[in-house]
Amino acid sequence: MAKYIFVTGGVVSGLGKGITAASLGRLLKSRGLKVAAQKLDPYINVDPGTMSPYQHGEVYVTEDGLETDLDLGHYERFIDEDLNKFSNLTTGKVYWNVLNKERRGEYLGETIQVIPHITSEIKSFIYSVGSKNNADIVITEIGGTAGDIESQPFLEAIRQVSQEVGPENSLFIHVTLVPYLKGSGEHKSKPTQHSVKELQGMGIKPNIIVLRTDVPIDDHSIFEKIAMFCNVRSDCVIENLTIPVLYEAPIMLEKSKFSDIVCRELNLTTPEPNMSEWLGMVEKIRGRKRTVRIALVGKYVKLHDAYLSVMEALAHAGYDHSARVDIDWVDSETLDEENVATRLGDCHGIIIPGGFGSRGIEGMVLAAKFARERDIPYLGICLGMQVAVIEFCRNVCGIAGANSGEFDEYGLNKVIDFMPDQNADINKGGTLRLGSYPCEIKPGTKMAQCYGKELIDERHRHRYEFNNEFRETVEQNGMKISGTSPDGRLVESVELPDKRFFVAGQFHPEFKSRPNRAHPLFKGFIGAAVEYSEEKA
Repeated sequence: MAKYIFVTGGVVSGLGKGITAASLGRLLKSRGLKVAAQKLDPYINVDPGTMSPYQHGEVYVTEDGLETDLDLGHYERFIDEDLNKFSNLTTGKVYWNVLNKERRGEYLGETIQVIPHITSEIKSFIYSVGSKNNADIVITEIGGTAGDIESQPFLEAIRQVSQEVGPENSLFIHVTLVPYLKGSGEHKSKPTQHSVKELQGMGIKPNIIVLRTDVPIDDHSIFEKIAMFCNVRSDCVIENLTIPVLYEAPIMLEKSKFSDIVCRELNLTTPEPNMSEWLGMVEKIRGRKRTVRIALVGKYVKLHDAYLSVMEALAHAGYDHSARVDIDWVDSETLDEENVATRLGDCHGIIIPGGFGSRGIEGMVLAAKFARERDIPYLGICLGMQVAVIEFCRNVCGIAGANSGEFDEYGLNKVIDFMPDQNADINKGGTLRLGSYPCEIKPGTKMAQCYGKELIDERHRHRYEFNNEFRETVEQNGMKISGTSPDGRLVESVELPDKRFFVAGQFHPEFKSRPNRAHPLFKGFIGAAVEYSEEKA
């Protein structure tokens, strides 16, 4: 039987529940346990797929095509397990499922209520992720903060799960803020006490309390006070300190015997965690000797979490090249002919990530042109590939008005257009090309050099594709179609063979990058940027 760990948050949002959950997953996996992770989000959207990145950051995509919260990216990067459609649940999806069952008559005329119908749907989902993954441990993070109205059905559901599986098979971890008052030079425990009281009022008694703080808690009496007032063992109050390198979190938490305590509370007998590979990776991170400057040209740069997986993938590739990647955040709306050279001239590489809509597109086209003409390493992701094709068609192939059907619906030269099974009339939610698809790589290309094989699988999230009517034209003018779907129908990647590194893919390679296993495309891109930086020095 799987054991269930529930991670809740208190006082304020954004405390790092996801990092805490992901770190614990890594620690338990290093003890030989099979770990599955999931996030329950209280918002009423069916999924985050139609939400602005400014709301919750990037939309992370699983192998099986689920559009999810960005915390799932942390789970995959730390635990190194592919997640699935049972890994993210929202209030909207819960009610969607329940109402569809009611319409089909599955409840046999019952009055549909929050308890038991909504909570039962949530519980079913929690149990499913464990069975589908054959997991020893299921770690479930509850979005939001204790006391939120919208979180109450989820908290009630996990209370019921704990009752059903028994205390020996369930554990509650509460992540809470311990603020530091500079005026008095002390940490305050009262917010944590109130947060735990709120949970206890819902029938949930935390077993472990994780204290989030920017300033080390040197006064041990804080731990003792919280343990006493919150009714937990003294060693079950653990400090979670802000650290410079994200991937040090499991090591920092284990200094307080985090996974030892979890295993003890769940009556698990396991070997000591084998973190040798992780420790080696952290040492490599600490030993970076050079810096490369990468211009990330996008439309959501005011919120860096909108490109979280891209940021992490760049960092991972930097680790492999002993390089610190300094991201220069460039708002594509601010780029024009007069400032593009000044704005991008000092960078060692240019990356254009994914996105939707026409805002800021012309600035991206200028960035792609600048990279091509100056032979600056370029990596285009999804929209970044489409922009590279548009720029090449306009300025090299001489195709007047070359554009995407997304940006110019009535244009004559839509070099990027709807995929064959897409159109403007279908619903926006959940109808993109989503999840993992195979791609055949042409031998002798930069793609082949990076991946070292001819067939790959990458995750997608898009509605528009390279228009096949322009294949012959772009190849005649020097742009190589380096990857296609196995049946040859869809163009998956393009590159410029005469450049040091100019590669663009319709897929999202950032979702598969891991801190201890950088993605091949990002690794190739940063390698080219390092070489370029050394030439410029």
